[in-house]
Amino acid sequence: MTQTASFPTNFNDFLGNSSAIEHLRTAIAAGRLPHSLILAGPSGAGKYTLALMLAMAVECERQPRELRSYSTAFGSNGQSLASFCGVCHNCTRIASAANLEDEVDKAVAIREELRDADKKDTRVLVQPHPDVLIIPPDPPQLLIKLGQVRTVIQRSHYLPSEAPKKIFILTAASFMKEAANSLLKVLEEPPATVHIIILAENPGELLPTIRSRCATVRLGALPVEEIEMLLADRRPDVPPKQRTLIARLSQGAAGKALGFDLAAYTAARADALLLLRTAASEPDHTALFKMTETYRAGAEGQQKTTALLRSLSLLLEDLLLLGAGTPELIRNTDLRTELDRLSQTLSFQWIEGASRGLDQVYSGLRRNLLRSLSLDAFAGQLALSAR
Repeated sequence: MTQTASFPTNFNDFLGNSSAIEHLRTAIAAGRLPHSLILAGPSGAGKYTLALMLAMAVECERQPRELRSYSTAFGSNGQSLASFCGVCHNCTRIASAANLEDEVDKAVAIREELRDADKKDTRVLVQPHPDVLIIPPDPPQLLIKLGQVRTVIQRSHYLPSEAPKKIFILTAASFMKEAANSLLKVLEEPPATVHIIILAENPGELLPTIRSRCATVRLGALPVEEIEMLLADRRPDVPPKQRTLIARLSQGAAGKALGFDLAAYTAARADALLLLRTAASEPDHTALFKMTETYRAGAEGQQKTTALLRSLSLLLEDLLLLGAGTPELIRNTDLRTELDRLSQTLSFQWIEGASRGLDQVYSGLRRNLLRSLSLDAFAGQLALSAR
């Protein structure tokens, strides 16, 4: 449901969170960037983009001699701000990993070409630069695994080969238990030449012992009005009513708004609405199970499932907001009449139960539970709750 947004050419192009950005740039310029850092914020807030920009600022070949040539040289407190040129060999290689989804797909494809005996021990890693390693959740479980963390630990003991520092970017907070425990070893005493950056939508997913060893910088959501102005500037082809809808659906995340595919979202939302209507009017297992049949197998089924679950999540949140008496906060504003009708048909308790069930589906998919079992369990819960 997203399209590709362009990569910023300098820190001034990063949208929102100027105080947090200035804090990090000041730390880099002073040589005090934390060796263990958590970038926290909602999906689409720019955590991954910012992590790459920080890596570029640390590794840029034209720093610090030409620091002032590329961006504001001083912050609000008068201190120097780090930047990056964007054109040196280090910068361009790091920026080449801007589209994480494509890079992960390439890594998975390479693994699939290996012999079966080798696939099991090969973990998905993205390395755009000899001294920058990106560690995404390893498909299909979408968890960071022990083998990936062991690679981080092993490589952290080597000195950088082409840049000032070694940088490891872990793109999610979802770890296998053994991997999380293993990561603690390098976080306790990180080498002076190493920076580890963990990206987290919800830092609470991380072990308390990991959080306590990392500095945390939070990226907040942008106001709806700012997102609308951004869309008017960057996506002028989008009509005003659609801009307002996208601004609300993107939940204050500029990157998500710029790449938001409204047509794909509304298609998935139509299925989600039908599922909720069916649960309200025909609360039996058979009808709901039939509706989820097309989501059960194959890569296309996985993509459709992800889109369906995201749409369901936003619809259920809107129904909870209506039930709580805060209609001004709903996101699917174009469906207000339909949502009012559903909120009168479905009890607040049922909506809460459906939301919890959806959380369990997400949890099951992260644990590599069969998609069909997760969807069947969710459909069954909807049917039982609606009776």
